[in-house]
Amino acid sequence: MSDRSLNRLSRRNMLGLSGFGLGQIVLGDLLRQDRLLASGVSAGDVPIYGDVRARDGHFSAHATSVIQLIQNGGPSQMDLFDPKPELARMAGKPHPDGVEIHQPNNVNSLLPSTLKFSKYGQCGMDVSEALPHVSAIVDDLCFVRSMHTEHNNHLEGLNMLLTCNIFPGRPVMGAWISYALGTENQNLPAYVVLRDPDGYTTGGQQLWANAYLPALYQGIEFSTRGAPIHHLNPPTALPRGVQRANLDFLQKLNAVHLRDRPGESELEARIENFELAARMQLEAPKVLDLSGETAATRKLYGLDNPVTAKYGTRCLMARRLVESGVRFVQVTTSPGQPWDHHSDINKGMSKIATATDQGAAALVKDLKQRGLLDNTIVMWAGEFGRLPTTQNGTGRDHNRNAFTIWFAGGGFKPGLIYGETDEFGYKGIVDRVSVPNMIATVCHQLGLDHKRVLYPHGGRLETPADATVTGARVVEDLLSNPVHIS
Repeated sequence: MSDRSLNRLSRRNMLGLSGFGLGQIVLGDLLRQDRLLASGVSAGDVPIYGDVRARDGHFSAHATSVIQLIQNGGPSQMDLFDPKPELARMAGKPHPDGVEIHQPNNVNSLLPSTLKFSKYGQCGMDVSEALPHVSAIVDDLCFVRSMHTEHNNHLEGLNMLLTCNIFPGRPVMGAWISYALGTENQNLPAYVVLRDPDGYTTGGQQLWANAYLPALYQGIEFSTRGAPIHHLNPPTALPRGVQRANLDFLQKLNAVHLRDRPGESELEARIENFELAARMQLEAPKVLDLSGETAATRKLYGLDNPVTAKYGTRCLMARRLVESGVRFVQVTTSPGQPWDHHSDINKGMSKIATATDQGAAALVKDLKQRGLLDNTIVMWAGEFGRLPTTQNGTGRDHNRNAFTIWFAGGGFKPGLIYGETDEFGYKGIVDRVSVPNMIATVCHQLGLDHKRVLYPHGGRLETPADATVTGARVVEDLLSNPVHIS
């Protein structure tokens, strides 16, 4: 792209961010001139949305929403979902080829799992005793045992899981999907984040960042403690009509400012968010009020147990949000990286598994009972797996070469066990699935061709799975429905 054209894009800031048709026309013209549009792609395929109104995808969707359960820290696949008898047979012996280590105090000595595995469901999925609740729903889940990623650091791994790049600066999956599809409830955000109120996951707010997409598409934090949305309601009661008058006046000032500075994403998002906040004052408290849930539902999610209540509450809120039309809900576990077990893996795993197992399983059960699972994708995933060798005696180091994730609903094949790792669980060897392929597949189930969800940035057309770099493709074998191939 020429310097002149880049300057034109910069001066206009692509105009279309404001949602006016003129901006889209000008942008399309510039892209044509510089041959940025691939063969067969027209300017109409590059809309620059400035709102969260619900939009159609590229083809018929099999799901309308996503609940993303982020298991930050790197859950150990061979202690949860991928038993390896060879580890027990060769316990204490060296891995024949050695392994890629990340931290010191690693010993090339094979470490078997001490957890008992059993087969569950008609599919015969192996699940360890650490997850008794998930083990009861395996026939509703689609397991991928052969995931792999690009980096062994937590933050880089989380970036990869959410953005298809180890470095910050790309939009996360939730932001892309919100940008492409908007929300079905204009009184709630398209993308909601439910984190532990005691602190942030490694990476903090970076894990729900919009990056270069309009600011309107970043994740909005809802709280499970105190007011659901911080600073939503005025601190003191205002006379009738005063808040509306103040908001109208503020919007007029912002509109004047925006008129002189077209395409300012942050300002446009602020204007929209003022209006959204006013609407959320009425809608959000109702959606997030759990007092009307039955005793049976509260027990299902473990709200009667202080060990499971925090995570269970977030999972229940997630169900209520998608039930109310929110497009994408991201749920994290406890602060930091609680699945990170470099020593005493049994103790650490027992704590985080017990805290999260019931809530995750309850979410799938509840969605299914309410007829919502068919239209909702539930995705359970960490940033990487663990090594089959020992660290600090009884721990495991990071492993980017193999980990297990699962899906439920949204057209993913229930009861499927996909992919295989080697005899030690170190590397995927059959039907390996990359993170970009996973993101492309989720997009497909939402009716989106990941190669046609486009946003011009830095002189190129960006896509959710960064397809031109990663070669991302839809993994057809994971899906019950026919696949649309572009």
